[in-house]
Amino acid sequence: MLKPKPRVAFFEFTDCEGCQLQVANLGEALLELTKLVDIVNFREIMSEDGQEYEVLIVEGSVASKHDEERLKKIAAKAKVIVALGACATIGGVNNLKNLKSLDEQKKAVYGSVDPVPDAIATKPIDEVVKVDYYIHGCPIYGPEFVKVMECILLGKPYHVPNYPVCVECKQNENVCAYDKGLFCLGPITRAGCNSWLPNHGSVCVGCRGLLDNPASDAQKDILEKYGLTVDGILDKFTLYCASSKESAKYGKEFKK
Repeated sequence: MLKPKPRVAFFEFTDCEGCQLQVANLGEALLELTKLVDIVNFREIMSEDGQEYEVLIVEGSVASKHDEERLKKIAAKAKVIVALGACATIGGVNNLKNLKSLDEQKKAVYGSVDPVPDAIATKPIDEVVKVDYYIHGCPIYGPEFVKVMECILLGKPYHVPNYPVCVECKQNENVCAYDKGLFCLGPITRAGCNSWLPNHGSVCVGCRGLLDNPASDAQKDILEKYGLTVDGILDKFTLYCASSKESAKYGKEFKK
């Protein structure tokens, strides 16, 4: 059980810290949250560097052996661990590094220099430590963060939606991207963002990761209407999800 006003710490690994900025931009909702928790480490909004906490919120993927060791060390202090954003939950954009060998990627970026000798294939944090709560997205959807924090404080689980973004798109009465001649990953991407990008005229880019079983849980009416297949869409799913964890969901490696 967490104490009445638990201490919360944010830490970052390989990421852009955009998800923490989303939290910082919550405004009044963040002020209300501070009445219920003590934020002891959050460099986007404060200079304090507290090292004692009950709730650990991690942004960023694990990309080196040093990352692995550091994550295990800070996780050992926490009672609750939260993966914040696509990099932490599914590997995120950093997964692109995994599409070629580490040697190839290092040569392309650094030339003959090797500033990260302990680099490893990118992976989400749950391949290193046990995660209790997931907040997907790139960046995260603010209202979902608030909902997850409420669940943590109440000691309740948070169930990430396992239905496609298309469901939220229909609820929001958006014109389907395919009707506009655009390619969208909504049929096989897990919902929970309130179809944030399509609401503003863009397409789903898959930042929340795959449905648990894309082959059976995909939006079949969309696929049938436009002559699409699950495998066909999955071939475009490498921007955020080219990790072993995500590729295992449909039983094959992403195409290199």
